[in-house]
Amino acid sequence: EFMRNPCVDAGLIPPLVELLNCKDQEVLLQTGRALGNICYDSHTLQSQLINMGVIPTLVKLLGIHCQNAALTEMCLVAFGNLAELESSKEQFAYTNIAEELVKLFKKQIEHDKKEMIFEVLAPLAENDVIKLQLVEAGLVECLLEIVQKTVDSDKEDDIAELKTASDLMVLLLLGDESMQKLFEGGKGSVFQRVLSWIPSNSHQLQLAGALAIANFARNDGNCIHMVDNGIVQKLMDLLDRHVEDGNVTVQHAALSALRNLAIPVVNKAKMLSAGVAEAVLKFLRSEMPPVQFKLLGTLRMLIDAQAEAAEQLGKNVKLVERLVEWCEAKDHAGVMGESNRLLSALIRHSKSKDVIRTIVQSGGIKHLVTMATSEHVIMQNEALVALALIAALELVTAEKDLENAQLVQILHRLLSDDRSAPEIKYNSMVLVCALIGSGE
Repeated sequence: EFMRNPCVDAGLIPPLVELLNCKDQEVLLQTGRALGNICYDSHTLQSQLINMGVIPTLVKLLGIHCQNAALTEMCLVAFGNLAELESSKEQFAYTNIAEELVKLFKKQIEHDKKEMIFEVLAPLAENDVIKLQLVEAGLVECLLEIVQKTVDSDKEDDIAELKTASDLMVLLLLGDESMQKLFEGGKGSVFQRVLSWIPSNSHQLQLAGALAIANFARNDGNCIHMVDNGIVQKLMDLLDRHVEDGNVTVQHAALSALRNLAIPVVNKAKMLSAGVAEAVLKFLRSEMPPVQFKLLGTLRMLIDAQAEAAEQLGKNVKLVERLVEWCEAKDHAGVMGESNRLLSALIRHSKSKDVIRTIVQSGGIKHLVTMATSEHVIMQNEALVALALIAALELVTAEKDLENAQLVQILHRLLSDDRSAPEIKYNSMVLVCALIGSGE
């Protein structure tokens, strides 16, 4: 380490970079290693190399000398180090790195060599342009083949390869273009293969399958197609297998997929009648915040403008009590926020006196009042609309709780604050009008 800076200060980097244009393979190898050693662990020096244009040169070398194992390995090590830097990804995107890596990958038999290529692919696949290039270069077919070969194996190497291949597959689906290309209107062979992962016996594949569905479900068209083609039942069956001593990551992924699928209006009623709400409620006992968060989000999406479902859930004492408990989850802001939003949604969408009574009895009123002071305008608004409905429909029942939560003082604050958004002032006044009916 103490020798690295003197090498840089002596000006060794530019002549070494120059040597990368040499034809002699032995010289290339030693040059690459020298550069790698000097820049090891230093983002500043690696950025300097990137600015000097080594990326296109190395990609070219990989193409020319793909028969030379030592040189190939040197290039892969260099790519692995450089690909971590954001600035490198734009440069990589202008080369044919995707094609070269996929070509190289197809030829590998040894696990270690595949691992090396995977280590370069993963950081590169974070870039949307490169994602699409990798899909077009045929990486997906390679990954699916690995999954097929390793799925039933209990050898350590195979298990590791299965995990890496399926994780990488999910990563490729995070790009909008690459995802749409692989979905192919729901007819794509890749989409069909991923579907077959969900009922598999491998937790890793179940996880990747559910995450892939969540990624495919990023636009309304895909969501509607998938719900019409029975994906919901597959996800519910998967959740069912993980109710008791379930795998938390699989639960979280399956709930994420259901939440995304429930976004389009036409899907809500279909998913409710398929029994999704009941399937999700089985996880109310979960002590894992990520699962709690997705569970709440899924229910909130499902009841949007679905009065009957909102009323049914809002009268479910167990659910409402759990929501009130989670509204106090100070350590988990996400769970706390989602619980508040679901409480408010139950009232707003059901407009039901029974739901309001259940929430009053479970001690939920104070949380809705606190929610009206949230830093997020959308949450403030949802709280004020729910409180206005409470005041209009069940003022006598809620009066004591509203008073104890100092609602009037909060309304004074919201109305006199110049920073309050117009809709906040409007809904505060609507609520004031409803409260005037109370002698207190």
